[in-house]
Amino acid sequence: MPKLYRLSGSAVVNILESFGFSIHSQKGSHAKLRRIGPNSRKQTLTIPLHRELDSGTLRAIFRQASQYIPDDELRPRFYTEE
Repeated sequence: MPKLYRLSGSAVVNILESFGFSIHSQKGSHAKLRRIGPNSRKQTLTIPLHRELDSGTLRAIFRQASQYIPDDELRPRFYTEE
């Protein structure tokens, strides 16, 4: 069974920036990332900028990002290959 990598908030932001997201705003320790998708629809994700994200938080971010990014492209960045 694949395991989640232990990622920081800034590492997740870097991963999502490689898929075209950019930081739209930041309030406290949370960054709002946004990109314009097909049909000019705004796609928004909120990422906590903590030193290390909990596994449940990472799974939730992965699940939300999977709405916008194909699973086979996103999964290797969040999960090991076991």
